[in-house]
Amino acid sequence: MRKMTKRVIAGIFLVLLIPALLAGCSSGGSSAGTARTLDQIKSSGKVIIGVFSDKNPFGYVDASGKYQGYDVYFAERIAKDLGVKVEYVPLQPANRVEYLETAKVDIVLANFTVTEDRARKVDFALPYMKVAIGVVSPDSTLITDVSRLEGKKVIVAQGTTAETYFEKEHPEVELVKIENYSDTFTAFLDGRGDAFANDNTEVLAWALQNPGYTVGIPSLGSLDTIAPAVQKGNTSLLNWLNDEIKSLAAEQFFHADYAATLAPVYGDAVDPDNLVVEGGVVEGAGIG
Repeated sequence: MRKMTKRVIAGIFLVLLIPALLAGCSSGGSSAGTARTLDQIKSSGKVIIGVFSDKNPFGYVDASGKYQGYDVYFAERIAKDLGVKVEYVPLQPANRVEYLETAKVDIVLANFTVTEDRARKVDFALPYMKVAIGVVSPDSTLITDVSRLEGKKVIVAQGTTAETYFEKEHPEVELVKIENYSDTFTAFLDGRGDAFANDNTEVLAWALQNPGYTVGIPSLGSLDTIAPAVQKGNTSLLNWLNDEIKSLAAEQFFHADYAATLAPVYGDAVDPDNLVVEGGVVEGAGIG
């Protein structure tokens, strides 16, 4: 009788446990990793976009707590044309892929340079900017050639193309790797490195805002592009973004974006056509 009771209890326990386990597996798949489709985003009334919060003038939070910058200008237009509100999620360079893979964001618009390695993990839409790697250093010890970096310390943000480039092409250069992007400039100003390497668009903007520093190496490596990214396989959202970028070319949207967000920083130092990409069509060379 006691054995039968134990069997009955065990059976009841399994009956109660199995649905809970199945429910756990099901909810984990949808909430922790499956991207929302275009229709689901529209139905929800909100698109979640990952941007930088500390990368002026591309993505940053201003004194009033509002997101601003070149990427944010585009994000606002995406939300408008989708007919939804936008929710911003702050990112660091190293977690952009992760936030798409785990569906924490629908779209990444965070100066995301297209690379073969990243394209194996996420889907990139058409590009909207051209970029290469630049190196900024103090005017007093200006570095104008990559050969002069041997034996010196170069600050890079983890998860950036600058980190990858120097590790592969110039292993003789000592890298000081910083996790948070905003901390890279603090480290540079504190003298923890002889130079700072990042996208040339960004180091040029920083140098223009910080007298005493110059981008002595304006272009390293190949010309790359920056594009929006979505979770791998999210075809409906990817196709919509591509169509959006193509349609915006008729109004020269990204030139207007440049004029509103980047021109006040760059002034006459940069030709917009050397940076801006319209309709996803890449022409010419980057800053150099």
